[in-house]
Amino acid sequence: MTKRELILKMADDSGITRKDTEKVLNAFISEVTLALKKKEQVRLFDLGTFLVKKRKARNGRNPKTGEIIKIKARMVPVFRPAKALREAVKDVH
Repeated sequence: MTKRELILKMADDSGITRKDTEKVLNAFISEVTLALKKKEQVRLFDLGTFLVKKRKARNGRNPKTGEIIKIKARMVPVFRPAKALREAVKDVH
């Protein structure tokens, strides 16, 4: 599902305009991003938790040359699905 498809579905389900739905979705994305920049967690009941984790430095390999390279430690966004979401999709193939 693309962002546009999500907006259309949300607008149809909620009865509000597509333009307003897009504003709401963009505001949601913006607020989650701002919270993660502050290293805060965003917990949504029945959906999951967005958080930031530190990924350790590690060695990697350049696929073209095979040369070993150092990959720096960095912060990465992570999503942990809630139990309700895991249960809802566990039998999907």
